[in-house]
Amino acid sequence: MHGSSPAAWTAVLLALAGITIGGVALIPDPNWIVFTIGCVVALIAGPVGLIMSAAGMGADSDHH
Repeated sequence: MHGSSPAAWTAVLLALAGITIGGVALIPDPNWIVFTIGCVVALIAGPVGLIMSAAGMGADSDHH
């Protein structure tokens, strides 16, 4: 099934964690350091997913 792999789940969870961290950092007073950390976590989600997929933890392309 498309996207049902450890690589995809890890990338999605990292992106959600980064967005959550960044969003919480803006309430009630903006904390720009924590917001930046959240942005970095969200941005590394893509490369981490690609690296995990290249390492064999991605979805099989034979089923498409």
